[in-house]
Amino acid sequence: MTFTPIRIDGEAITIVLGASNGAPLALHYFGAKLPADEDLGALAAAVQPRRHGSQPDAPQQATLWPQAGRGYAGLPALAVRRGEALLPVDLLVEDVVAGGCTAHLMLADPAAGVRVAINWVIGAGDVVRARSTITNFGAVPLAIDRVASIALPLPGWATHATRFHGRWAGEMHEATAPIPHGSSGGESRGGRPGFGGANWLIAHEPGFGTDHGLGIALHLAWSGDHQMTIERDADGAIVQLAARLDAGEIILAPGEDFTTPDAVIAVVDGGRNAVRHALHTHMRRDVLPGRADWPVRRVHLNSWEAVAFDMDEARLGELAQAGKAIGAERFVVDDGWFTGRRGDQTSLGDWTPDPQRFPAGLGPLIAKVSDLGMDFGLWVEPEMISPDSDLYRAHPDWCLHRTGLDRLTQRHQLVLDLTQRAVAEHLFAVLHKLLSAHPIAYLKWDHNRDLFPNDGAGYAQTVALHGLIDGLRAVHPDVEIESCASGGGRIDYAMLARCHRVWPSDNNDAVERLRINRAWSLFLPPEVTGNHIGPSPNPITGRMLPMAFRAKVAMFGHMGVEADPAAMGDDDRAVLAAHIQCYKDHRDILHHGRVHEMAFDDPGLFGMMIVHQGRALALVARTDMARDYNAPPVRFAGLDPNQHYAVTFPLAGGGGAAVHTRLSGRALAQAGLVLPLSRPATACLIHLDQRDIAR
Repeated sequence: MTFTPIRIDGEAITIVLGASNGAPLALHYFGAKLPADEDLGALAAAVQPRRHGSQPDAPQQATLWPQAGRGYAGLPALAVRRGEALLPVDLLVEDVVAGGCTAHLMLADPAAGVRVAINWVIGAGDVVRARSTITNFGAVPLAIDRVASIALPLPGWATHATRFHGRWAGEMHEATAPIPHGSSGGESRGGRPGFGGANWLIAHEPGFGTDHGLGIALHLAWSGDHQMTIERDADGAIVQLAARLDAGEIILAPGEDFTTPDAVIAVVDGGRNAVRHALHTHMRRDVLPGRADWPVRRVHLNSWEAVAFDMDEARLGELAQAGKAIGAERFVVDDGWFTGRRGDQTSLGDWTPDPQRFPAGLGPLIAKVSDLGMDFGLWVEPEMISPDSDLYRAHPDWCLHRTGLDRLTQRHQLVLDLTQRAVAEHLFAVLHKLLSAHPIAYLKWDHNRDLFPNDGAGYAQTVALHGLIDGLRAVHPDVEIESCASGGGRIDYAMLARCHRVWPSDNNDAVERLRINRAWSLFLPPEVTGNHIGPSPNPITGRMLPMAFRAKVAMFGHMGVEADPAAMGDDDRAVLAAHIQCYKDHRDILHHGRVHEMAFDDPGLFGMMIVHQGRALALVARTDMARDYNAPPVRFAGLDPNQHYAVTFPLAGGGGAAVHTRLSGRALAQAGLVLPLSRPATACLIHLDQRDIAR
């Protein structure tokens, strides 16, 4: 059977695949939309690699499904075993079904008893979701050691890569460099994506900038361990994304199959902002649960930085009252509310209110919060257990452990084995009871340590976690859930398909958050990124920053406060309240608009503008001294060049009167505005509105 080249189309992209029986799967084209009458055969011939010396007579280059055995020298997309021996597999195209925005490619090796289905679907934002399904139609079990969600040959222009690395409180550092010869990449081994950032990648042409350049953004939508591998040789480069599996972790009985997590791919022409526009559209339409029906993103007051573990009903009630006075709309009780919790060494797993701190339970506090016009949120860490807890004493074998060996802790805690049915059922029952007994609007779901020892159960642990959250959401659909993992240790599209926001970093120092948020905003829209105002000096960095600066930075996300307003001076409280009101006035722009990073040659300047229905709000912030007295005007790309905008400066000087002018979108993009940003820790908000022109 012979298959001609096939195409699938999105709104503005075309993908052309080659699937001839007996030949490797080929990616002929992935880019801007082609004419409907494009000659696909001619296109395939035009891009066919030429033969060269020192290669097999039937050349085997990087393809959509690279495999060993026919002369390909790179990493195969699939490694399987029957028993202890590696099983040679020679998969050939068996069937192709393609049309509209979907391609389904079936490969099979009858002798090996293995079938692979490759599925690509173009969704909102012209973002592609790719997955692979492995079926064992042999007579004996099949062990999967590795299977790629995507194997993507990179086009010749994609010679550079922007990758991400980090640590706790220092997530998402960007590193851009040429793709080196040989193999490079990254992986996680802690049962979650981790702080290393290797599940995010942008491959691009040289000079890929804020608003220009070809690029391919990739992500593995998986909340467990992952592998990202980039290989470059004399024939070109290929990138593979896969869930990392331990040997023996996935074994298929005859007739069983296994489907990989989705890989997410966006091919763009328009630089970093084009990545944002594609992936934010995908997130809002295809990923976030019920996004179109979400209520407004309510301003949080979280108790952690204000009281830590030193809490009781009276003190929390006073804190809620102070939060109401500055405009907070949701009061979140963080760690310390449950039985026996006086520090981080005890009581995880005992999810009942501490009777000494809450003699009548959580009900009276929640009622007071409700009377203040706020809703109530609660911190939990369900996947963990303290050795000093009633739950551990009752069920010491519910944690991950190795019989006869020490049970090693991290942050004084162990991990519950969610793959045990009794554990998963217990956690569901406890959380269901908590949510049923009280009007809890929000759960901050934390995850503060790596998963070890997993002993080949890491994949199943992640599946069980997803199942637990899915079960709770099915019976409590209105409860918002935040995914936190000591900050950004578990942020991925699979978790966001079940949650309403993430905590990008435990570091809420506003200078650090400018960098962290800029990187996360490549992949995440602002309404899902928790962005809080912390105390000064900051408890992690020690940096002291003015309230007006901290508050402006916090507006560009899901805004919250992690400090005690009652402990602030009158001026700081007034400035904070004014910024919270400004956030409320503009959150329709912030959480529905098109995000534009602003480009600066000055490394001390950060800027972000969000445009929605003829209005825009921009933040321009300085983190160090300006190099020159007369800094160049700030230019605002991304507006309609043929429209005129009323330009105002909300909260000028931390709460002063706005300044007004009127300029065209073209003038704002080409000439710009001179802003008073010569000193460190200064920031400006700029509001632009077509509707105000007639006033």
